[in-house]
Amino acid sequence: MKRFTTVLAAVSLVFAGAACGGDDEAESGPVTLRYSWWGNADRAALVQKAIDLFQTKNPNIKVTPSFQEFEAYWQKMATDTAGGNAPDVLQMDFAYLREYAERGVLYDLKKQEGENLNTGDLLEGLKGAGEVDGGLYAVPVAGNTWGYVYSPAAYSKAGVPEPKLGWTWNDYRAAMEKITKSTGGKMYGGGNYIGTYYNLEVQLRQEGKLLYTEDGKLGFDKPRLAKFFNEGKQLADAKIVLPVEKGVQIKPKFALEMDLIAGDLGWDNFMTRYAAATKTELKLGPVPSDNPAQLGQYLKPSMLMSVSAKSKHPEESAKLIDFFINDPGAGEILGANRGIPATNGQRAAVKLEGPFAAVAAYEESIKTQLEKAPPAPPKGAGTIEQAFIRISEELQYGRISVDQAVDQFFTEANETLES
Repeated sequence: MKRFTTVLAAVSLVFAGAACGGDDEAESGPVTLRYSWWGNADRAALVQKAIDLFQTKNPNIKVTPSFQEFEAYWQKMATDTAGGNAPDVLQMDFAYLREYAERGVLYDLKKQEGENLNTGDLLEGLKGAGEVDGGLYAVPVAGNTWGYVYSPAAYSKAGVPEPKLGWTWNDYRAAMEKITKSTGGKMYGGGNYIGTYYNLEVQLRQEGKLLYTEDGKLGFDKPRLAKFFNEGKQLADAKIVLPVEKGVQIKPKFALEMDLIAGDLGWDNFMTRYAAATKTELKLGPVPSDNPAQLGQYLKPSMLMSVSAKSKHPEESAKLIDFFINDPGAGEILGANRGIPATNGQRAAVKLEGPFAAVAAYEESIKTQLEKAPPAPPKGAGTIEQAFIRISEELQYGRISVDQAVDQFFTEANETLES
């Protein structure tokens, strides 16, 4: 009996020791990070390949990724953050940054800078782009800027000089008119640029103003918006630009990829989509400006990465972000899938070809004129942008006057900003 008791005690000690050892292993074992982003299956394959490389270099960190299309992603993110179930690392859009930061759902990454996160190699125009009220709540992984994508053949056929630095908004309107008339309306000189408020933003910045002020208010008044809307109404009335009804009919396709227009203003990385959809040779040119010394352009973060304020692993989460923005291997894997990389090192590591190379060359050609990104947009900026598009369409259809369009926009925008 004594021998049995002694053996039982010994066995118990063995199991107890094994149990303690198991706990130690669990505590020192891999940390699991949940990482959510938006995109498609092609991007998913590249992201997983990059994650595999990260895990090889960081065997104590396991990453569990998940993705959805853009709209579904933000619907899920709104639910998850409201319920306290946000992923450790989440992809962030510049338009939502301030809203999420002010809701207190994002972690201040300044606590990790220098130790687990190096932001020193970000392109000059992207440094500080993820800051809100002194905190760093996101880091850009890629960037783009406003540009003019056009068909050199259409310009040549119409006898119009190709766009170059120094051309003005009058030059742009005159070029569109000449191209439209030279084709008898078979191809229009361009789309109506009042359809997006980013064209208003670039004009404002050329004048030393902002679309939104630092404190989240509109950075322009009614007379300035009326001037902008009048420019577009005159183009529409003169039938110089693509009719609004035609632009609506072809959605979600773009007029430039269908050879319906000779050129269009937009984010420079749209060039890659257009080039893939048309056999027409396309080029990237500078934005027109009435102020030759100021293009009004900046590098906008096309995507950012944030960490949840509720993450139990902020250090490891910061390391994952650092990897995605700085590691040359990650840059080689992802290429320009998420936009042209945000750091100098990754841009040097990426082999850019075709339209991606054209985008990088364009940004390089104007980099001395690129300014710091504006403050993160206020909460509701996405709603205001959609209101702008809708009201602009109503104006182009002729259903409302310029004055009515201006009043309607300011009413809706101010209600949104004050809610």
